Amino acid sequence: MAANIITLGRIVLTFFVIILFLGGFYFRITAVLLTILVVYLDSLDGIVARKLGLASEFGALFDITGDRIVEQIYWIVFTSVGIVSFWVPIIFVCRSFLVDTLRSVAFAKEGKTPFGEKSMMRSSFTHFLTASRFSRAVYGAGKVLAFILLGAILALNKKPELLPQNAFDQLKLFTQSIVWIVVVMNLIRGLPVLWDGRAYLFDKKFPRLLKDAG
Repeated sequence: MAANIITLGRIVLTFFVIILFLGGFYFRITAVLLTILVVYLDSLDGIVARKLGLASEFGALFDITGDRIVEQIYWIVFTSVGIVSFWVPIIFVCRSFLVDTLRSVAFAKEGKTPFGEKSMMRSSFTHFLTASRFSRAVYGAGKVLAFILLGAILALNKKPELLPQNAFDQLKLFTQSIVWIVVVMNLIRGLPVLWDGRAYLFDKKFPRLLKDAG
């Protein structure tokens, strides 16, 4: 329960951060700092769940849902202000729908979870790419860096005199490189889920049962 409240709080905080990003320079700097807190809460909910012995299958799925909401909000907002290509949120949204649909089917049909001992990953390699702590940490760090840099650029747009134009251009180029590295990582981590979950894609009976139930 406590971990789920933290996840919910992280989602609410994200909406507040986005409002700050639409304000002046100091509001945007505050938003960048709060982005770090948003990321920390993502780690905290898992720590709390394990420490209190409250880890659950629903909690794991809700945590992923929180991650999806938070990252999509950031990408969409940065795209709306013109500092991220519109292809970025499109790729993230499509990948999320595909991967999370397969994960939901795996959970409903066989009780499989995205991570942990009951992971739906069928090989050590696909498990490493998608569910290992190393993979998740590297991917998470990439997203954090991208969001912080994009937020900094958004803030500097309000006070361009704080940074020479040449340095600002280099910062934007470096940030775009990080963004596309994160996009590639997102796709690489999603492909194994599609591969290991391919049986659900071609299962004629189960999708029909889901449709009838709906």
